[in-house]
Amino acid sequence: MAAESAEQGLVDQWRDILTVHARTVCELDRELHRHGLGASDFEVLDVLAEGAAADGGPSFRVQEIAERVHLSQSALSRLIGRLDKDGLVTRGMCAEDRRGVRVCITPEGRRLHGEVLPLQRAVLARMLAGGQAMSGG
Repeated sequence: MAAESAEQGLVDQWRDILTVHARTVCELDRELHRHGLGASDFEVLDVLAEGAAADGGPSFRVQEIAERVHLSQSALSRLIGRLDKDGLVTRGMCAEDRRGVRVCITPEGRRLHGEVLPLQRAVLARMLAGGQAMSGG
């Protein structure tokens, strides 16, 4: 009986996490949409902007981005293609592995990232601050 209760507690906790994630992503998509971005678009720009700021590195391999944004390789490739078409990132061959692709944020991508960063952080604060998200409030 106690084991079933503990197991149900884990299931309930997992479902609460999924609910918070879904609500937060929907809110991010809503806020970022007027800037032509979705939540995943922003996450890729954020990874690229943070990485370039942290070590001056100009680019990331697609695999490195995939590890941070939790998208499938094919979904990430399509997203990067759109960002490239929109002039927010550039893609190039990886010198270490000619099969690999490196991605770099452009000045326009950096400008847009800076413009929407406060919106993204405000959504996170609103949706996740103080444990309110987990309690449904």
